[in-house]
Amino acid sequence: MIIADTNLIGYLFIDGERTFAAEQVWELDPQWLMPPLWRSEFLNVLTTGVKAMVLTEQQAVVLWWKACELFPRNDQEPRGDEVLRTAIERGISAYDAHFIALAVDLGIPLVTADKDLVRRCSDVAVSIEQFVRSDP
Repeated sequence: MIIADTNLIGYLFIDGERTFAAEQVWELDPQWLMPPLWRSEFLNVLTTGVKAMVLTEQQAVVLWWKACELFPRNDQEPRGDEVLRTAIERGISAYDAHFIALAVDLGIPLVTADKDLVRRCSDVAVSIEQFVRSDP
């Protein structure tokens, strides 16, 4: 079981140079948890994709529903005070702290493409590539 951040989710659903790596993570461990915040962030990723003309509006809608179907009950809300403490102590955004606090609370890794987050939270965050190489 892993905590998946929104980057990883995006790479899994939107074809690109990191899609294969995201698929490898899924094959190694298809039990992904995430804070409910992932939904808002993923909607923003899809909106950005449409604005950048990487996706059509229809493709974005289809990807939204595919993600909702794949992760129907994978949300777990971290405690707000833990999110706040994590953000302040680690010098990260409250958005990122949702994912880190949940990973710490559950004692499982956060898999992310965010290099700065991996650097600041190396005790719990691993890159997609590290996770794939470690073959848990």
